[in-house]
Amino acid sequence: MHHGAARAYWMQPVLPRLWFNRITMLGLVRLLCEPKIMGEAKLSPTRALEVYEHLEALPEVGFMDEPPACGPAFAAALRSMAPSSGRLLTDLYLGCFAQAAQLRLVTFDRDFERFAGLAVLRLSPAGK
Repeated sequence: MHHGAARAYWMQPVLPRLWFNRITMLGLVRLLCEPKIMGEAKLSPTRALEVYEHLEALPEVGFMDEPPACGPAFAAALRSMAPSSGRLLTDLYLGCFAQAAQLRLVTFDRDFERFAGLAVLRLSPAGK
């Protein structure tokens, strides 16, 4: 369901540089190994890592270390938002990372819309 929309985004002829960080890299590898998402096409962790490494080797894709401002911004946001559960912690971190790096976050997740000032492109799953 999400696959078509994600593929269409990645296949655009003119696309800004795409960045992974450790969280998004692990997320991709995990999803590629997940039978509920990949079905019969699920990959072994080793093969999923190879797919990620292939993507990262493309000239329009890169890996970005945490910007210096990310850690303090995450700590401040965590203290001010005081999420009632750990469910949003990774989203909060990714939002702080994107803001600190002055990047737009591309996602299917509506939860990112709650973070003021975050540049977000929310993709719509196919058929919605």
